[in-house]
Amino acid sequence: MLIHGFSNLPEPDIFPRAQKLQALFDEKSPDLVQVVPIIWPCDNDFGIIKDYWDDQKSADLSAPAFARVLQKFMAWRDDAPEQDPCLKRINVLAHSMGNRVLRETMGWWNKYDLANGVPLLFRNTFMVAADVVNETLEKPEKGALIAQASRNVSVYFASDDLALRSSKISNLKNKVASRRLGHTGPEDMSKVANNVYAFDCDDFNNKYDMPKGHSYFLDDNNGQSGKVFNHIYQTLVHGRVILGDSQQRTEVLSMGDD
Repeated sequence: MLIHGFSNLPEPDIFPRAQKLQALFDEKSPDLVQVVPIIWPCDNDFGIIKDYWDDQKSADLSAPAFARVLQKFMAWRDDAPEQDPCLKRINVLAHSMGNRVLRETMGWWNKYDLANGVPLLFRNTFMVAADVVNETLEKPEKGALIAQASRNVSVYFASDDLALRSSKISNLKNKVASRRLGHTGPEDMSKVANNVYAFDCDDFNNKYDMPKGHSYFLDDNNGQSGKVFNHIYQTLVHGRVILGDSQQRTEVLSMGDD
């Protein structure tokens, strides 16, 4: 599942990006991954602050609908015959404010449909340039449910992401001062679940997406798969998060990495 960010319209933003992501996966391994865009109602108003706050409201109000989708999927899966179970693995890639949609969906699903805990539904969750506060994944925050629902959670962040600087300005206007997860990674790794990993993408985010440095999870701006995409692909193939040092859960992704 691909959950897009704010101020994205189906055309020219969401569908072309999903197609690009699909093409990159197909180039690596045809038929391995099916990209399914999850569309929530954004607009593209004049004025970034107004547009930002409109889309935050839309992100929050989308949660009940997506929670209902997850609950219906669980009911369908539970009704499948034992001799013919569903073996498809679900992975989530949430970009920018799409991470807010994911967080609120988990909170709504847990509150109204489940018995105080979400099931292990996702094999991997990839949180790219996440436009949520950097304590989001800590207990008792609702975002902790993302880790509970996932085998692995990979957070990709860059301190010079200009789009998130605009987000910070918009939030300060409304007295929300905490830094963004997509800028710093988790505030304190000791307070998040052990299946959460953080990757610093400062070395290339602006090279891949000039000048904002925000949409750096696709190609390298030369049509070749970029560092974050390659890391995501390797995680999907192996089922485990690829780390240079297995003793650490944080790492710098550099231009020299394979």
